[in-house]
Amino acid sequence: MNPKPPPTAADVDILERATPFQGYFRIDRYRLRHRLFSGGWSQPFSREIFERGHAIVAVLYDPNRDALVLVEQFRMGAFAAQQSPWLAENEGPWLVEPVAGIIDPGEAPEDVVRREAMEEAGCTVTDLIFACKYLASAGGSSEVVHVYCGRVDSQGIGGIHGLDHEHEDIRVLVVPAGEALGWLDSGRLISASAIVGLQWFRQHREALRKRWMATGGA
Repeated sequence: MNPKPPPTAADVDILERATPFQGYFRIDRYRLRHRLFSGGWSQPFSREIFERGHAIVAVLYDPNRDALVLVEQFRMGAFAAQQSPWLAENEGPWLVEPVAGIIDPGEAPEDVVRREAMEEAGCTVTDLIFACKYLASAGGSSEVVHVYCGRVDSQGIGGIHGLDHEHEDIRVLVVPAGEALGWLDSGRLISASAIVGLQWFRQHREALRKRWMATGGA
């Protein structure tokens, strides 16, 4: 017996779509129904979707020093989360994360990695590897995050970076790779971008170092 093929977007029937809010971000409201695993269609229902665009995460690695370049900055979402009982006072709102940024229309993710690495950390990426992609919060947001690992030279890197017109105040940290992974294990790093990016890095750290030390980034 052949298994039933998995559902696809063609198995969703959009009955109505509206945009009740458009500001720095956008919220779309859908009224829809979809096919059921048991056959037939669901009852119509409504969902709001947070549209904030799509993004990159750049795990910046210096294989010569076995160090990661991370950034620390204020995060409004972490501040709002501290108003709930689920985020402790010492867990934000300044978060340590990899470099990240929004993909503008017409941009390739790889170009955004290189742009954001320079804007946020003053780093030039000399080699780039695609790691993975993930949905940031599939229950309520369309955001797809592309994760890359970029080779950088961390010598002399540090200080405060960011764009004034984007209200960025970003502190750059050069952290030994083992220490950064210790922060991950201890729970100090609580951003999804840090957890996903550094877990991928942990799995590939030795292979990356051998590859980039042998090739000089070619």
